[in-house]
Amino acid sequence: MMKSANNLQTDNVNAIDGYNITTDKTCIDIKVVHHFIASSYWAKNIPLNVLQKAIKNSLCFSVLAQDNQQVGFARLISDKATFAYLADVFVVDEHRGKGLSKWLIETIVCHPETTGLRRMMLATSDAHGLYAQFGFLPIDNPEILMQIWQPNIYSMTKG
Repeated sequence: MMKSANNLQTDNVNAIDGYNITTDKTCIDIKVVHHFIASSYWAKNIPLNVLQKAIKNSLCFSVLAQDNQQVGFARLISDKATFAYLADVFVVDEHRGKGLSKWLIETIVCHPETTGLRRMMLATSDAHGLYAQFGFLPIDNPEILMQIWQPNIYSMTKG
């Protein structure tokens, strides 16, 4: 049994020695998180202040190594009743291949604040297999969804 979200004992999460998952935002190493996300394909060049605001308004999950080093992260944007959007999920390269991504997603989908949600969504270009293991499926009828999409918003210069 491993400590999981909010440092509660979680029976349905496999133990991964030397790692902890917490939702305590004081444990977030913003430099590590910003460096990774600002270099990602989904939020390239995101300004630090924008990321800080996003974190402030989200339920965040930090994967920490034994020395409390930030090695993974995810944030959930939710109304806490019917809908949630999973974003900014990552495990740093040096800690991949240890089952941390699976453990992180399992912790999120089993978290008390996700219980009973009608829909949880995410967007990914390369991790469909990971998310499918936890019940995420392609949209059957994508024509019902719409979006305002500004993929280069953080690269645009303001005049």
